[in-house]
Amino acid sequence: MDALIKPIRPSKPSDKQVDRPAELDPAEFLAAAVRADQPRPARAEAEQAVKTLLAYIGENTDREGLLDTPRRVVEAFDELYQGYHQCPAEVLDRTFGETAGYDDFVLVRDIEFTSQCEHHMMPFYGKAHIAYTPVERVVGLSKLARLTDIFARRLQTQEHLTAQIAAAIDEILKPRGVAVLVEAEHTCMSVRGVAKHGAMTFTSRFTGMFRDNPAEQARFLSLVRGSQR
Repeated sequence: MDALIKPIRPSKPSDKQVDRPAELDPAEFLAAAVRADQPRPARAEAEQAVKTLLAYIGENTDREGLLDTPRRVVEAFDELYQGYHQCPAEVLDRTFGETAGYDDFVLVRDIEFTSQCEHHMMPFYGKAHIAYTPVERVVGLSKLARLTDIFARRLQTQEHLTAQIAAAIDEILKPRGVAVLVEAEHTCMSVRGVAKHGAMTFTSRFTGMFRDNPAEQARFLSLVRGSQR
């Protein structure tokens, strides 16, 4: 299952749409999601909204234990959703050319993350595994983890998160190929609804040589699975 993604480049008549996934709007990874001039509710309004929700579930918002809860919730939102104010392109803007002609892919696996599902605003968490095959220059390894955190600290689906990570690396670094595998548990499925604890969701996205070469996909997946032994 893939996220709904808007195409940004016209397809050539020879392109096979079934083989080439649509691309994301570059606005999603070339700039912060929130502009400085974008109208937003005041902090007091946000805290009042939290108070309204507490009243909705039947709580007494004037009891001692909840007096400071609206402030704390808004502060938690500032932390959990800080990805809206961070620019993915800036994370990948510094590369290094001293690679001694290295021409194989670079893999960073087991990047832990926590995100929030846009459907229920409940956490999902797990690991991302990211590989790319550089062209002459490489990016700092920690930048791939930072990129994951920026997108994870926004509301979206796991499918969209996977596609965003791959699209950003592909567009900004312009490597020969990108491979992204994300595995996560969704609390909207494990603690509510069907309540299936431990059920894991896997999503993947391949571009370039990883998309076109099954052997490279297999090698990537083999190295990722090696971390689970």
